[in-house]
Amino acid sequence: MDNNKPALYTSLSPALLNLYDVSTSIVVIIDVLRATSTIATALYNGAKCIIPVDSVAECIRIGKQIDGITAGERDGKVAEGLVHGNSPFEYPRSFIENKTLVLTTTNGTKLLQMALDRHARGIITGSFTNLSAVCDYLVAQRQNVILGCAAWKDKVNLEDTLFAGAVISRIRAHFSINCDASHMAETLYEKGRQDLFAFMKNNNASHYHRLNGFGLEKDIRYCLTADGADILPIYDGGKLVVYQTSRESL
Repeated sequence: MDNNKPALYTSLSPALLNLYDVSTSIVVIIDVLRATSTIATALYNGAKCIIPVDSVAECIRIGKQIDGITAGERDGKVAEGLVHGNSPFEYPRSFIENKTLVLTTTNGTKLLQMALDRHARGIITGSFTNLSAVCDYLVAQRQNVILGCAAWKDKVNLEDTLFAGAVISRIRAHFSINCDASHMAETLYEKGRQDLFAFMKNNNASHYHRLNGFGLEKDIRYCLTADGADILPIYDGGKLVVYQTSRESL
């Protein structure tokens, strides 16, 4: 282990986040199915910004205040009182460009709020849709990292763990990793990397069954595909915006 390298840890559930030193770390919010995939997609397609909130009532209030698009889900379905849901396919450029999206989700936006409350040094969002942008940013920053899995109502899930493993497999040489959760995530990813959709299906992943039951196989496949919306959402002053430094200059 190299003590000169920044440390990387993986929190497999929001219920475990308090075990890590958030205040000295960049926290990557991971909610593959589907919040962080949708965030990357909406920003990639030209959304002005995304305001993440942790309740439906707050989402509606802010949406009215700023004339924004209110969106979100609870338990995989469009939340009552909101117009749009949490599918990346709801946010093509023709709809979302230059608009503000106010978003609330079952797990992802709540984890983001937890990281804020614990004074995270920085917050970005990650999903397979922007895997390369996340990895390039973390390597360039040379800061401690916590890969924060949003999980499902505090229960560990497969897809967020797989994404953490994908990040680790790409950037491990740049970090000191003394964390069994990180080793587990990478091992899992190496097992499934050839076909993540089949891996989720064959291992009876709970979220695969939940979303597939709603007829959302297309969403699942998109959310497990690398770099379809390869920008970096970064939290800045209450909003998620696209990180502006080009990767070429890092």
